[in-house]
Amino acid sequence: MGWFRKKREPCSEYEHALDAEISSLQDEIKRLSAALEKPQPLSPAAAGSLPSTGPDTRVGPPGKPEPVFEPVDRARLEAEPKEGARDQLNDVGLRKLDLPSLWDRFIRLFRPPPAANPKLVQYLAAGSIQGLRPLRYEKRVARNRLIITVVFFLLVLWGVLYAIKWRH
Repeated sequence: MGWFRKKREPCSEYEHALDAEISSLQDEIKRLSAALEKPQPLSPAAAGSLPSTGPDTRVGPPGKPEPVFEPVDRARLEAEPKEGARDQLNDVGLRKLDLPSLWDRFIRLFRPPPAANPKLVQYLAAGSIQGLRPLRYEKRVARNRLIITVVFFLLVLWGVLYAIKWRH
């Protein structure tokens, strides 16, 4: 009847399937990287078309192509800044003190960073995943634990101060 059987977690089968898929992808990555590392032999026609001007004069390790640089719009780089941008700079060229943006940066220091996966955070907060407690419950437990700890230490401090007072 299944009384002494351990209940399977709902996510365990999915976890095993993902682990198998990850291992197969890692094997494929190893196979492809090994294929890239093998030197490709040149066909005789391609080898004959290469110029042979003596020693290799290329800079860098052999077998690696030279870097390709993208064209840059020099006019945008050398253009003068807009009038609004000049108002934000002092006579030395540094940004002026901007109190509202300074306050915003200060407040952002105390805010948590935005979630990388907001849908997962929403599931965790609502308790929609089987086997996990809702986040609001976990916060309440942590808050109650903190309150009890603070009250305990205040009582200990009060007891120590009371004992010192009666000593004198």
